[in-house]
Amino acid sequence: MTKEQKQEVIEALKSKFSQYNNFYITDTENLSVAQITNLRRHCFNKQVEVKVAKNTLIKKALESLDNEKYAGIYDSLHKVTALMFSESPKDPAVIISSFRKEINGEKPLLKAAFLNGDIFVGNDQLVALTKIKTKNELIGEVISLLQSPIQRVLGALQNRPEASEATETRTEPAPVEA
Repeated sequence: MTKEQKQEVIEALKSKFSQYNNFYITDTENLSVAQITNLRRHCFNKQVEVKVAKNTLIKKALESLDNEKYAGIYDSLHKVTALMFSESPKDPAVIISSFRKEINGEKPLLKAAFLNGDIFVGNDQLVALTKIKTKNELIGEVISLLQSPIQRVLGALQNRPEASEATETRTEPAPVEA
């Protein structure tokens, strides 16, 4: 690989790291070509981008962006590395877990994950990462929590006997005077 080609790869990686707040660093060593293709298909269906690059080029791209911010990731850059970029912090973890179940294997291994500024290192973090709630899930929970007291008050008002008697007396027609 020429120096110009390496610089192009570094610039492309810098662009991806700047574009996405979430990325996973995985080890795809010992996966067959068919398995890698299948993994890429899963990622494509969930709108997760997969890039494979040399560890030194990944490190140079990260260092040129913000050396301190990504310092915890550098130790994870060894062996074969595939990067998974996603808008959702949860999708790559779910893809890795479901892919492992599908092939009854341990690969791809999670080396590290960078999620909105937080760094998770090690394959043992995968289960926790699959349980992270997405922004939409959190918004839904907040809305349901806000609606819950209102629904309880309305339910209590509808089930009160004096409230139902009051509505019955109001609905009776008033006597007509002749």
